[in-house]
Order: sequence, then structure tokens, then C-alpha cells
Amino acid sequence: MTSIPAPQVWPTLRANDAEALINFLVDAFGFEPTAVFGKGDLIEHAQLSWPPGGGVMLGSVRDVAEDAWPMQPGTFGCYVVTDDPDALFARATAAGAQVVRGPADQDYGSRDFTVRDPEGNHWSFGTYRGEPR
Repeated sequence: MTSIPAPQVWPTLRANDAEALINFLVDAFGFEPTAVFGKGDLIEHAQLSWPPGGGVMLGSVRDVAEDAWPMQPGTFGCYVVTDDPDALFARATAAGAQVVRGPADQDYGSRDFTVRDPEGNHWSFGTYRGEPR
């Protein structure tokens, strides 16, 4: 039996309201909060795991002068693999995700959709798992 290595690439994003974004990503898409560190309204670091593997990291936007990672909220985009994009689309839109493109079959064999979260970030979910190495 082959073990899957821990993720080595972590997409990251910033949020104006990191706590609300974490709750949205959990409710709308099914991410799991693995670690959340911070005090009060400031989330220093959060790791949200994608159940089949991988995940994202995020934190609250900070004063630009003090931020070593000055990403603006709403500038993030990510593609995530899912086995059931239609069910996930229904879940995401029921939770308030803004539709950019509804579920559709692609020429390269994927069925996918794209939505925006409340911060304006783009999330695309589909069945395409990438090409083998």
C-alpha cells in the first residue's frame, strides 16, 4: 500500500473578515478547519483541509506596513478537484456563493464550475485531476 505524502503546496489568501470566510468555506464547500490561530478579530493563521487531500491557508488582512505577505482580499483564485461538482455547486450556491459559471462539461474531460466567495475570491471545482507526470 502506498501512502500519500502530506501536501507540499499550500495556496494562501487574505481576508477582511477571516472568521466569516472560514465559516463560509466550511459551510459552502466542505473544507475542514484544521488549525486556527489568532486573537479577537485577527486570524494570524488558519489551515483549512480539503477532505480528499490538500487545503488552503489564510489569515486576516493586516496593515500593509506590517505585512510580510501583503495580498489583497478578493485577489485569490483556486482550482479544487471534486468527484461530484453538481452536488457541490448546489451546496455552494445554497450557502450564498456567487455564480461565475455554472456546472459544464469541458473539452478536456472535466465537469466543473466557478463561484466567488463573499470576499470576491474565485473558486473553481471540477473533476479534472491534472495530467500524470
